[in-house]
Parts: sequence; C-alpha cells; structure tokens
Amino acid sequence: MRLGLALGYWGRGPDRAHLDLATEAERLGYHSVWTAEAWGSDAFTPLTWIAAHTSRIRLGTAIAQMAARTPTATAMHALTLDHLSGGRMMLGLGLSGPQVVEGWYGRPFPASPLTATREYVDVVRQVLRREGPVTLDGRFHQHPYRGTDGTGIGKPLKPITHPLRPDLPVLLGAEGPKNIAQTTRIADGWLPLYWSPARTDVYQASLTGLPEDFMIAPMARAKVCDDVAEGLLPVKAMLGFYIGGMGHAARNFHADLMARMGYEAQARRIQELFLAGRKEEAVLAVPDAFADEISLIGPRERIAERLDLWRKGPVTDLLVTAPDPHTLRVLAELNT
Repeated sequence: MRLGLALGYWGRGPDRAHLDLATEAERLGYHSVWTAEAWGSDAFTPLTWIAAHTSRIRLGTAIAQMAARTPTATAMHALTLDHLSGGRMMLGLGLSGPQVVEGWYGRPFPASPLTATREYVDVVRQVLRREGPVTLDGRFHQHPYRGTDGTGIGKPLKPITHPLRPDLPVLLGAEGPKNIAQTTRIADGWLPLYWSPARTDVYQASLTGLPEDFMIAPMARAKVCDDVAEGLLPVKAMLGFYIGGMGHAARNFHADLMARMGYEAQARRIQELFLAGRKEEAVLAVPDAFADEISLIGPRERIAERLDLWRKGPVTDLLVTAPDPHTLRVLAELNT
C-alpha cells in the first residue's frame, strides 16, 4: 500500500504549509500528492505550483469537479500539467452533487449521473489518445455541439498539443454502488470518500472483477497524538459539514453513504441538526466510532495496529490528510 498526501482545497485563503508538506512528503518517499476544489480555490493551479517545486512525487486531483469545466477543457488541463511535470499527472474527477452543481456552477445536475460521467470520461480519453477528432453524440456532451441554439457549423477537432501519455490515469470519486461499479469499468482508479477497513463488505459487490493495477485510493485524516478523542474532533467537524451541509435534506450522497455504512439514524440526526442551524450539535452528534474507523488517530502504537488493517484490504493507496510533518514521517516509517 502506497502513501499519498491529500491537501484538499483552501479555506479562507492559501495555506502556506501545503508546499512544505508536499516537499516533505516527496523527501519521505510518498507516492503522490493531491489537491481538491469545492467553491473557492481550484484544483489545478495549486497542483501546478507544487509540481514546480518537486521532481518525483505524482500529482493528482481529488477531485476536480466535472461541472466546473467541459471535458475537453479538463483534458487540456491534465495534458498540460502532465507535460510540465514530466509525466506525473493523475486526473481525479467527481460529479459533485445538485447543491454545488446548480448553486455554484449554475448548471443543471444531470438526470442520469452515470451516463453523464461515462460521456465525460469518454471525451477526456479521446483527447488524451489523440487518435482523431473528438466526436460524441451523447445525451449530455456533444462534439460537435448539436443543440438547436447553436450555429450548426461546429467542426470536430483533435488537440493541437500531442499528449505526453495517452494512458494518463483517470480516477473517479464515486459513492453509490452503481457509480462505483461503473468506475471499475471506465476508470483507472477509484477515490472513495470514506473507507472503513472493518467494513469492506459495504463495497464488495461493486468491486468484483477489478482490472489489474486498478487503484483504490481513499482519504483518511491522520494525526499522531496522545488524546484520541481530541484528535478526532477535526474528523467529526469534517463529517458534520459534509453529512449535514454538503447536500439537500432530501438528496445528500454523503449522508446516504454513512447510512449504508451502518449509521443511518446518526446520519439523519446530523442532517437534522445542521440544517436547523445547530452546527456545533451536529458535529457532536457524529459518533466517535465512525470518525475513528475511517481515520488514523492516536499514539504511534495505535496507528501502527490500525495501519495493518488498511494494508490487509484492497486499498492500493492511502491518501492521508496529515496536518504536520511529524505525522507524515511516522506513517512513512510504519508503512515500510
């Protein structure tokens, strides 16, 4: 199991520690570093900055939102950064949810998320392979555009720039069982939002017949500390926000995932409290047990025990959101 560093997206402003963490992760032998986006900083610009200050570590987006860019624009970002970094780019994509797609990007959330995802990946692959002009007569993506509000004179094109690697890895963030199953067929890897090494059966049906070299790369917060309960507070804060606020009361993929992992009543309670404006109570309502099983928190010996559980399952890459160099170093030592 390889280690990766997940830096996420910026909050109010750039985190000056991110570059230091990325260069330290490379020094320690981490395989990859990942950036993300929500509705603030984008995923590609910080990753380019990191690429300019490193030489070996792989560079991934976890995740770049599909609604933010057309698939050809996303492929342009990926092939450009792949060239500039010497072939280190990995493209992680996600559909996001209706609240973000419609509220932030001002676009309709697709009625068929699986079809929209499949078409998007198809176009990206066509650009990267550069075998001919990009063409797709899809439900959500058309190349050339065939809508009645267009001119009708669009021309199929292929990228001017020759991609460095036609097989640049494409990974998908997926939560629903059907979406995960499709991911194993059309992508090179999967980026789970929550992963519990004690509950791999939750995903088992969707992960049958995995292709060779398929990546399973979940994120987990890591922190070497003496007080486990205190160390879990940031995990609970994250869960409270995602489960309570990152989605509508009637359609929240994160809450649905927590429910499938055995915490349905707790997930609905967190939603209820968060949407009522009782955000602190929502965070406190997150069960310590759930926060603990999807993270690596505590003294070195405790983390070493739990890391063994992660290695015994199908996870190929553990992407840690580690807040300090000491934790990065301890994980690198324990994973040798």
